[in-house]
Amino acid sequence: MIGMAEYIWLDGAKPTALLRSKGRVISTGEEVSLSDFPEWGFDGSSTYQAPGDMSDLVLAPSYFVPDPLHGYGNYLVLCEVLNADGTPHTTNTRALLRDVINAGGQDLEPWGGFEQEYTLFQDGIPLGFSPASEPAPQGPYYCGVGANRIFGRDIVEDHSVACIEAGINIYGINAEVMPGQWEYQVGYRGFEGDNNDLLTLCDQRIIANWLLERIAEDYDVEVSFANKPKSGDWNGAGCHTNFSTKDMRDKVKGKQTIDNAVKALSEKHNEHIQVYGAGNDQRLTGKHETCSFRQFRAGTSDRGASIRIPLGVAQKGYGYIEDRRPGANSDPYVVSARLIATVAGLNFDSHFEPFVNLTLNQEAVPSR
Repeated sequence: MIGMAEYIWLDGAKPTALLRSKGRVISTGEEVSLSDFPEWGFDGSSTYQAPGDMSDLVLAPSYFVPDPLHGYGNYLVLCEVLNADGTPHTTNTRALLRDVINAGGQDLEPWGGFEQEYTLFQDGIPLGFSPASEPAPQGPYYCGVGANRIFGRDIVEDHSVACIEAGINIYGINAEVMPGQWEYQVGYRGFEGDNNDLLTLCDQRIIANWLLERIAEDYDVEVSFANKPKSGDWNGAGCHTNFSTKDMRDKVKGKQTIDNAVKALSEKHNEHIQVYGAGNDQRLTGKHETCSFRQFRAGTSDRGASIRIPLGVAQKGYGYIEDRRPGANSDPYVVSARLIATVAGLNFDSHFEPFVNLTLNQEAVPSR
């Protein structure tokens, strides 16, 4: 069968990587596997990943899903970027997560989930805003309904259907607190047959973001993952990350394991904040449902905490934690690797230095 494979990767843009893709005609049988997608080259000098005199880099297919936009026989192929010698490129954050998992992270049997917030813009302003004036203050927009409160629903619903058809573990969508701002969630759903492997869920979030931007193209709308998309008394945009280990999910060991994880996270707060997204200090101010980036606080059912313990988890005594610090533009591979390394006690701090995107001008003050 002749079809099209869209090769997708993260580029070397700073301070936040951008998504890139290009299509390749392929021939496959009825049963398709990763080996059906050959490695492919690209011009790294045009993606901030190589100088012009050594521009050839390699796209190594790592994960694929059916292409819901073009139908049967077409695929979306997520790729790692490799150097010409086959080693991971310095911008290859998926390789970082693989390294952490292989160094002992797999012993935790980590699961995760991502609550990806984003803002829809047209003509330089968020949907629901006008050049002349701002809409009514926050309050009626979150999970709202009605043309005077909701903006961009067609894009959101097209995206959710596309994710379902692609086999992505999407489990919810909702309008957010600011007009034109939305959220989708990818992660553990409790469905039989779902793959809850954290590396797979990171791959799915990247593909889901690509689908979102691609669908928005058809509406002439820009998707912004800025952490503070609109200045003033408006919520920022985050990517709250749910995280659990085998022992956190254990009915007997859960509470103590969660307490131990929170303690470990408090001791590495600065290191996490530094890789949780560019401009995240503009979002983590202590207002608008955030804890200041200079402070660490954990709390049950507390959306103003760094780490929220969901009420149901506190009542049962086992489950997962929600890290509310990652920004909307954070890299899921880096966030996941940082969480695993900290909770597992792995000495990987130096491996994160190339991905620092927020320099702290003042020491954070961990507190509980």
